[in-house]
Amino acid sequence: MDVHAIAKYVRMSPRKVHLVTGMLRGLKVDAARTQLAFLPKAAALPVLKVLNSAAANAVNNFKLDESELIIKTATADQGPALKRWRARAMGRAAPIKKRTCHITIVLTDGKPIVPKEAKKQAVKEAAPVEVKTEEKKASVKPAKKETVKKTATK
Repeated sequence: MDVHAIAKYVRMSPRKVHLVTGMLRGLKVDAARTQLAFLPKAAALPVLKVLNSAAANAVNNFKLDESELIIKTATADQGPALKRWRARAMGRAAPIKKRTCHITIVLTDGKPIVPKEAKKQAVKEAAPVEVKTEEKKASVKPAKKETVKKTATK
């Protein structure tokens, strides 16, 4: 089962956050928390908050065991940029983009979802319906309408 947690409009560049989220993919939640606690990057704090939120969602909403949770995906997508101006020489101005990002973490317990597998099994067990060859030929080629040309008489 997959559990999601998202932090939107985090006032940090997605390029910097992506360095942190890339380390976490495939780790267990406890190992990821340890990594983030000792990581000397500013992006570790918001990513840790999202990770704790996803773990809390899994435990409280879906009754999953926290020790079995694995980070399936961790992404930092680009959000809207705040546009500001910086004064330059001779009365000019240079644009500054203060970037934001959306941090998404998806946790999984590693177990497949049962209803989808049950549906696949039901489809495989169902016998295919055979169509007679005469019906196939009739259904493939529809009958053509004959057109009659009218000739003008004077």
